[in-house]
Amino acid sequence: MASHLPTVNQLYVLTTQIMLRNKLIVILFLLPALKGFAQKEAAPTPQWRPKYHFTPDKNWTNDPNGLLFLNGEFQLYYQHNPFENKWGHMSWGHATSKDLVAWNHLPVAIPEIVHPDTITWIYSGSAVVDKNNTSGFGIKGKPPIVAIFTGDQPKQHKESQFIAYSNDNGMTFTQYSHNPVIDLNKSDFRDPNVFWHEASKQWIMTVSMVNEHMVRIYGSPNLKEWTKLSDFGPAGYTRNGWECPSMLPLVVDNDPTKIKWVLFVSSGGDHGPLIQYFVGDFDGTTFKDDNNGTKVLQVDYGDCFYAAIAWRDAPQNKKILLGWLQDGRRETYPWKGQMSIPHDLSLKTTDEGLRLIQAPSSIVTKAMPNYATQKSLLQKNLPINNTRISLNKERPHSGNSYWINAEFDVSKDTKKVGFNVVENPDITKNVTVGYDAENGQLFVDCTIAEMGNKSRRNLTQTAPMKPIDGVVKIQVLVDNSSLEVFGNGGEKVISTMIYPDIDATNVSVFAEGKAVLKWMNIWDVNQKK
Repeated sequence: MASHLPTVNQLYVLTTQIMLRNKLIVILFLLPALKGFAQKEAAPTPQWRPKYHFTPDKNWTNDPNGLLFLNGEFQLYYQHNPFENKWGHMSWGHATSKDLVAWNHLPVAIPEIVHPDTITWIYSGSAVVDKNNTSGFGIKGKPPIVAIFTGDQPKQHKESQFIAYSNDNGMTFTQYSHNPVIDLNKSDFRDPNVFWHEASKQWIMTVSMVNEHMVRIYGSPNLKEWTKLSDFGPAGYTRNGWECPSMLPLVVDNDPTKIKWVLFVSSGGDHGPLIQYFVGDFDGTTFKDDNNGTKVLQVDYGDCFYAAIAWRDAPQNKKILLGWLQDGRRETYPWKGQMSIPHDLSLKTTDEGLRLIQAPSSIVTKAMPNYATQKSLLQKNLPINNTRISLNKERPHSGNSYWINAEFDVSKDTKKVGFNVVENPDITKNVTVGYDAENGQLFVDCTIAEMGNKSRRNLTQTAPMKPIDGVVKIQVLVDNSSLEVFGNGGEKVISTMIYPDIDATNVSVFAEGKAVLKWMNIWDVNQKK
């Protein structure tokens, strides 16, 4: 993830060292390179800044951390480098939102810890409102916010679990004086996710034993003293190390009386899921997978959705998943990295068993009219037979920040149906999104758009999906540099990153074979956050 190029400061130091050695000819050689590097590093890329996805105001971000709903606002902490537009100096950035679309950027909440003999970077974790002040950190009867995170000490090659507390609504945090609270003297032991388990009257932590492909489960009465309860794994996909585990109770088939637990694990696979999930039961001590660890269930079928955790305490008891859209193929400036659209989570009974449903959060869709112009396009029940129909004239705003909702009738005569997005004016380049009826797949095809780009490995991404009563539903979320596709109301999701040319703003609907566009609308996002 991190760039291996030297920073301007590093080149300046190198130049100074050479000057001290009086090697002036080398100085003259280095200075033009130094100037050119500085210009390249500072080149802004506003055309790729998302409008309705979170990005930091500037500098690097990766994993979401410490998601809370507090005093009517969504709190987002996130992995952040406050100093540079690349990975390093890891701290917790902070932002708040009332609607998960517009964000208020706040000062760094938990900065890296620097001592003369060591440095501690603030890695991923979670945060809780300690309502009963079990930790004793609260003052004047007000419950504290407690952050639980991995303290990475690179000089010692060690990762341990730390806590810090806040008495000012999460704006600033004080490190616990007896950190770390869990120390196994391991180099890869990270990403604690903590919640209160009412049935067993204790705090539960899931934390990753990375190289063992296990999730360790701890319990605590006070967030300071932790007891090992059990281990889960190895199971499912184990080709890569496990990270960012979290465990959630989810509603089954929209029936609040039916609850199953889902364990999420980021597994970063080149040939497997970036995030996998397990469905089962949790009794306060042990998580038991319904499939005995034999099935690999994939959260997202794209190549960038990673390190996702959820808001557990959102309004209406919603569980809302947020992921980092990771990508190292292109540089953006003055920020690097963005979050996904938030996903409302539930479980659905299928012929294959219980499966995860992820729909763009209703909180976001409710807010979108404040930021976008919505228009129904074309006529209902429009036949599309071996043709492409441009949508440019019907759109109220041009650009690459929009959201399409559509339904298609597909039949035995349908081959492919969907949309060409980020299409250039002469329609020689685009990204194709849609449904492949012959192979039963939701798909994203970047082959034409990325022609000649050797850094792009996953040109085509697919997810198995079947029509429902002959109909497929597709939601296409384009936001300047991100593309997220939801099939059949969130049965399948594909997320990826795109970097279109400035003038590549055309959109069209197409079919190979015969299909019918039942209906379609599009939100063009025309207001900046």
